[in-house]
Amino acid sequence: MVLSQGNKLKVFRILFSDPGRSFYSSGEKLSGSVQLEAAQSCKVSHLTVTAAGCARVDHRGGKNRKNRSQEVEYLKYEEELRLEEELSRDSDGYFLLQAGKTYNFLFGFELPPAGRLVSSYKGKFGYVRYYVRAVLDRPSQNALQCEQEFEVEEPLDINIPDLLAPAMASAQKKVTCMFIPDGQVSVSAHIDRKGFCEGEEISINAKFENTCSRIIVPKAAIIAKHSYMADGRTKELSQKLCAVRGNHIISGMCDMWQSKTIRVPKLKPTLRGCDIIKVDYALRIYLHVPGSEKLAVELPLVVGTVPFSGVGSRTSSMSSQAGSLSSWASFPPAPPSYSNIHRDLRADGPLTPLLHDYDGGDDEEEEGGLFMRVSEPFYPPPPAYSEVDQDSENPPQA
Repeated sequence: MVLSQGNKLKVFRILFSDPGRSFYSSGEKLSGSVQLEAAQSCKVSHLTVTAAGCARVDHRGGKNRKNRSQEVEYLKYEEELRLEEELSRDSDGYFLLQAGKTYNFLFGFELPPAGRLVSSYKGKFGYVRYYVRAVLDRPSQNALQCEQEFEVEEPLDINIPDLLAPAMASAQKKVTCMFIPDGQVSVSAHIDRKGFCEGEEISINAKFENTCSRIIVPKAAIIAKHSYMADGRTKELSQKLCAVRGNHIISGMCDMWQSKTIRVPKLKPTLRGCDIIKVDYALRIYLHVPGSEKLAVELPLVVGTVPFSGVGSRTSSMSSQAGSLSSWASFPPAPPSYSNIHRDLRADGPLTPLLHDYDGGDDEEEEGGLFMRVSEPFYPPPPAYSEVDQDSENPPQA
């Protein structure tokens, strides 16, 4: 930081050796310097550098809305820099900073080994923060201090058997109308692995069935789940990151997604190893049922930093996947979409609302629901034909 003239120090700041670096990981060395420049000659006694990292949660909870907080430390380092290498002492033993001269005092330390650090994070009710702080002691004056934050990102390789194993789930529920049974809806979903990185596409296979009288809409979304723990209480938040949707499914019909994709957006990797903050992801596949609660299944997702290699990835789970894939292959082909009907065979007429989608506006392109057209019956013309005299051996010539 740049100080005022009254402090006699013009510059007091921390500079990292690699200022363009985005983040550090466990076991790596972080180095830099503390830069001092005095506007007027002044005395200093000590210059100490500390590095710290901690997770902290603050939230209100319970009937009394009591404020709850908790903190866990992950990094602590302290070093007193040797001023005598660049500064001379006065008769009282204090170090002298000469006016107009810039001094740089080097420091460096190694981050803890793997398993003892947690990636940086900032959320609504908590954070994981790392910083370097310099404290300059001066005789007969208050100490000055400055800070510089740095990011930590722990590597998370998705090329491990657990994250390369498939995930699947299914659910069904009965639908009622004024307590009268109205059929049921069901969903079965499958993805070939759990681990993904930013920018990768998740391939979804799913089957949806509708035997109720309503028109349902299948959708899928990537969900982030944040959990904050303090004083034995947990506060959870859920956030929808991105979504895709399928075609409407009318009564008595079914639909299938065969390798329908959704792209993993830019986001922080799954937060692992933190005692009081958790960040998990899931793929939620659900059916919007008008006038009833959604029917949803969730498949676990782990967002990593080391992308999918594609080499020897499924050897550990090949047999388990073979059975699941054969069951998906046995499904009948999906029914044709009504969007494929030629425009000339559609009746022209005024629009009458058939279904309004009240699903909170998941998709910006939604224009108010599904419509039907009311018009006079329309029949296509009969095919062209020519007459042939069956009693004649030779057909008439034109």
